[in-house]
Amino acid sequence: MTNSRTKEEILTITKEENVRFIRLQFTDLFGTIKNVEIPISQLPKALDNKMMFDGSSIEGFVRIEESDMYLYPDLDTFVIFPWTAEKGKVARLICDIYHPDGRPFAGDPRSNLKRLLKEMRELGFSDFNVGPEPEFFLFKLTENMEPTMELNDQGGYFDLAPTDLGENCRRDIVMELEEMGFEVEASHHEVAPGQHEIDFKYQNAVKCCDDIQTFKLIVKTIARKHGLHATFMPKPLFGINGSGMHCNLSLFKEGENAFFDQHSDLQLSETARQFIAGILAHAPNFTAVTNPLVNSYKRLVPGYEAPCYVAWSARNRSPLIRIPASRGLSTRVEVRSVDPSANPYLAMAVLLAAGLDGIKNKLAAPEPVNCNIYAMSKAERSENGITDLPATLADAVENLKRDEVIIQALGSHLFDRFVEAKEVEWDLFRTSVHPWEREQYLTQY
Repeated sequence: MTNSRTKEEILTITKEENVRFIRLQFTDLFGTIKNVEIPISQLPKALDNKMMFDGSSIEGFVRIEESDMYLYPDLDTFVIFPWTAEKGKVARLICDIYHPDGRPFAGDPRSNLKRLLKEMRELGFSDFNVGPEPEFFLFKLTENMEPTMELNDQGGYFDLAPTDLGENCRRDIVMELEEMGFEVEASHHEVAPGQHEIDFKYQNAVKCCDDIQTFKLIVKTIARKHGLHATFMPKPLFGINGSGMHCNLSLFKEGENAFFDQHSDLQLSETARQFIAGILAHAPNFTAVTNPLVNSYKRLVPGYEAPCYVAWSARNRSPLIRIPASRGLSTRVEVRSVDPSANPYLAMAVLLAAGLDGIKNKLAAPEPVNCNIYAMSKAERSENGITDLPATLADAVENLKRDEVIIQALGSHLFDRFVEAKEVEWDLFRTSVHPWEREQYLTQY
């Protein structure tokens, strides 16, 4: 997945491997993978950037009167899906979206992230590396392959078979990932029953986001083969931990980690501290993007290891930001609030923009908080300058509307459509009558 490809190489590989179909994939506003599948006979046309689709049919893209869009495949994303071999092999190419006149489409989340990376390079940095830690739940399927609310196991953190009945499924997922070029670093049961985590090596931001999208597709596909439904919903069950996607971030300059300074306190450079300050300053405002569902805010509550307070630490896991112990090239800032329902391209764009704003404006990071914030009173948190993340999607969207740095990171097209969609989502939730209300009130009143 990391090798640079040419058109000729791709055409040769598809012929040698007897590939029958090509999926031209892209990601919509909400992080959902979309694809146009073409027979292998149309591959030369696709490689010449001549495949058109109707953008007005995709949520958050364009109006019907400006619907024609072109798919430009990124040749480096070519890969054959291993599980398709039995019925004629299927390969994929991840695409960027362009207007007919050759301009990148402002509503394409992947192209938008590339725009932010260009601004980063203009500041003198060469790479923005991201290492994600996505978590997911496995639920049993019915005989009709419909998801149930029955978990596949009652295991806990780092448990193994027979307690962890998802172990075989997880192992098969890892094997498929490795066959597709992933470098998997760890695979284990998480804290909650039925919850799992697979970590893979950091990559540059665009490649990492591509990998996250591919990872979700593989997890769901292989889980189904095991009679299980995989979900990246942040909080599917009350009373247990939700699923996060901690993001380990680092900036590089000329091959050196810009966050590392051997001679400074905690061996963190001034650049790292300014980046941290930027993340903390904008955290309440980018949370709508990194935690985009009504359900996301059921996870961001005290007591379930999810961060809900804006602070940082090199020692404990209750703040928004943790600094893992590794140093040198591995020095990184771990943002712990992000959840796996986020559109990764948009999430990385706003995290990068927030951190760069801290660097550009030389913001000073507050003192780290090395005690358990969950055990602090509200007064103690206030004394330590610790604020809260938004408590609801509605609050998060209102915060987003006030932050010009984050609005600029999304661009007006993505921002306008994102806000419009999330306000509709919140209003539907707000006006719906939920089971909890009937349980509490129906007989009492």
